[in-house]
Amino acid sequence: MRTRQGHLTWWHLSLLGTGCTIGTGFFLGSGIAIQKSGFTVLILFVLAALGTSFVFATLAKMTAAYPEQGSFRTYAKQAYGRWAGFSSGWIYWSSEMLLSGSSLTALSLFSQFWFPQIPLWILTSVYAALGLTVVIRGAGGFEKTEDVLAILKLSALVLFIFVALSVWLGRSGMSHSGPKLPASLDEWFSPGFKGMWTGLIYVFYAFGGIEVMGLMAAGLREPHHVMKSGRVMLLIVTVLYMTSMVLLLVLVPLEQLQQQESPFISGLRSLGFHVLVHGFNAVLIIAGFSTMVASLYGVTLMLVTLAEDGDAPQCFSGRKGNRRMPYAALGLTAAGLAASVLLALWTPKHIFEHIATASGLVLLYTWCFILISAPRVVKLTTGDKIKSFSALLLIGAAVSGTLAEASSRPGFWVSLLVVVIIAVVTLFMRLKWRKQEAKRKYGIGSV
Repeated sequence: MRTRQGHLTWWHLSLLGTGCTIGTGFFLGSGIAIQKSGFTVLILFVLAALGTSFVFATLAKMTAAYPEQGSFRTYAKQAYGRWAGFSSGWIYWSSEMLLSGSSLTALSLFSQFWFPQIPLWILTSVYAALGLTVVIRGAGGFEKTEDVLAILKLSALVLFIFVALSVWLGRSGMSHSGPKLPASLDEWFSPGFKGMWTGLIYVFYAFGGIEVMGLMAAGLREPHHVMKSGRVMLLIVTVLYMTSMVLLLVLVPLEQLQQQESPFISGLRSLGFHVLVHGFNAVLIIAGFSTMVASLYGVTLMLVTLAEDGDAPQCFSGRKGNRRMPYAALGLTAAGLAASVLLALWTPKHIFEHIATASGLVLLYTWCFILISAPRVVKLTTGDKIKSFSALLLIGAAVSGTLAEASSRPGFWVSLLVVVIIAVVTLFMRLKWRKQEAKRKYGIGSV
């Protein structure tokens, strides 16, 4: 069933998509990618941008043909049946829950820049409580919040690029010895194939958010403009990512880019902009908190939607006409945040890497649902099929790369556990649905 005509223009959707995409996955996760991949991280950003554009093109084609409110979840159901809609919805819910946890951890790491003596789990507890308070108090104004958030993030990246360019060109009054890019292929590829392989997941993680554009695309005035919105958004994001990464690697030695803090903070401090470091850190905290709150609201709303469609217990559904979130749904969201706090207490050293790995992997599983659903929903050209296959290969490389290094394996096992649990529950639900169908058809309680 098609949704009613929306209110969003294509450029507004691009702005919202930019706000959903540029976040802690880039501001903090890119530091892990640099540590693992070195200068080849630039190649990885190109590959991830191509893979992301292929996934979004597939999603946009389905959205333009059938602008459904449930987006990729509805398309999976159309393609393979109720089990696919059920499992894809819960996989996406899980990815957003993990994303909330990674944002929560990133906020705490940013805050430790000012308060290094405060344990990570205490900071995560404070931000979790504040985030839940905002979600409980109100449900409106999220589009305006995302607009402000997108402008804030764009401004921060543009400011960094401007400062870095002024240093590189000698316009800042600071001394700089010139470009520090590797002079030989051996230096470029010093991390080797393994370094690129293990770093790919964190670069993909920086592009997470295109699926949110699919959910919001149902609100477009002209659904066929979804492709234009996505192309503009991905172009802006990719140019900003690549420009800032090149300048960062040219100006700052790799050994000064620490994994446990934003590489932009490390870079600005290395360049001597100590006052600007504090301002940029404040921007990261504000933007990260807004992203976390929006993610918390979205993940809770997804749970309510699943319940209303009969794909989750009815206790999670809301009453018609009541804009407040059901307490049961909020309680499950709070339980997920509590798990993030416990992880921060037990494994503070690599907590962000673990949660980011798991979150990025589960998100890529959602992208796989998009790619395999498309052939059964819309007619694809030969070029579309090649792009989809290429995207699946890149996603496969990113997923398998997490097994190649001990520090990223815990995230893989967490993501696998999520998939196994959802698969078992889906099998149970299929048996239940068959019994219900048999009862409706034959008036009996069992097959």
